[in-house]
Amino acid sequence: MAKSKLTPLLIIAIVSFVVFLYSTHRTRETWRRLPQYVGPSDHLLRDASDATRNRNSSSNGSSRPQDPNFANWNPKPNFTRGSPKPGGYNYSATLVVATVKGENTQWMEEHLPADIQKSIWVADDPTAPLHPPKNKGHEVMIYLSWIIDNYDNLPDVTLFLHAHQHTWHNDDILGHDAVEMIKRLNRARVWREGYVNLRCSWFPGCPEWMHPGETEFNGNKMEELYLSKSWSELFPLDPVPVVLAQPCSAQFALSRERILAKPHAQYIWYREWLFNTKMPDNVSGRVWEYIWQFVFTGHKVYCPPEHVCYCDQYGSCFGGEQEYEAFARQKQELYDRENDLRRWQDMGNKVNKAMEEGDAEELEKLERPEWGKDVEYQREIDRLSPIVDRLKEEARERGKDPRNRARELGREWKEGDGF
Repeated sequence: MAKSKLTPLLIIAIVSFVVFLYSTHRTRETWRRLPQYVGPSDHLLRDASDATRNRNSSSNGSSRPQDPNFANWNPKPNFTRGSPKPGGYNYSATLVVATVKGENTQWMEEHLPADIQKSIWVADDPTAPLHPPKNKGHEVMIYLSWIIDNYDNLPDVTLFLHAHQHTWHNDDILGHDAVEMIKRLNRARVWREGYVNLRCSWFPGCPEWMHPGETEFNGNKMEELYLSKSWSELFPLDPVPVVLAQPCSAQFALSRERILAKPHAQYIWYREWLFNTKMPDNVSGRVWEYIWQFVFTGHKVYCPPEHVCYCDQYGSCFGGEQEYEAFARQKQELYDRENDLRRWQDMGNKVNKAMEEGDAEELEKLERPEWGKDVEYQREIDRLSPIVDRLKEEARERGKDPRNRARELGREWKEGDGF
């Protein structure tokens, strides 16, 4: 009786096992026919065209199905030179400024041209008339928020910068002065190029600065270790670059056409990344310092020749690349002697302090400044300063003539052309 009960159970088990094997075989065959997902480790190492080719064929030459919408996953903006404008055209301009509470912005009201609109944002004051939705990512949150809010009502040219009037990263040829930088900026160049960095000097930032694949910490470039991951999240179908470079320090100008080359939703996507990233606040902001140029030019390295930038962008024309390099050597020599004198004075001050305090042990360890070197350094400074100042002034006078600017850039010039 027990045997007759077991036989049907055994038959059911055998039939179920056969059905399982058959269904597994069919599932595997179906999976082979489906387009295979290319994971991050694949698509981050090649551009979209390489990825498409690799999806079409495997290493043994056999064909694989292709997602017909693959190209639309990562749309490429059409970056073109600015549309022609008549000579003497008056480009409208807005200044977008990132500040925090207590920063002095009065210089903008006192010294800037009346025709430039000012949009001053306060990052850490939610009661300010203009403030970002979150105080995160430093100036990046403010720059993106302004673009998102004003996408349908853009001026011809928009300048994005920090609130300091005098700072080291404003070019020394402009006296490190933001007022000079803004007043002398050639808005026609911004319109022609679409994107310009407001700093011409290559150091720091060019010609090769950030290496997203770097794994060793560098205190001068602490964001470098975060760049590869950030790039993968922001531009998931663009290969992680070997090098990222442009002049520092997150101050630039854009034409209306260049902003509109990207859809409104893409700026929202960038800002959402900033909202959600777990990176420290100061690092997430610094990550963007060397990717703005990719967002708005498509180039990972954006380092225009310094003499071209100074001439076409600010009207300081040295006569050509060789003439500019000669000026740069004189300027560097002047800076070196000024630094030598400061080091000499610092050594002397430390020695004097130790002597006054009677600290014999400290005095024994200190390096003593060489007698008479300060006079030698000062003599060289007095010789070089007027030479450098004269070359700067001559460059500015030369740049007032639009023919000289066109000649230095190798650009065709015709009567009526301005900047």
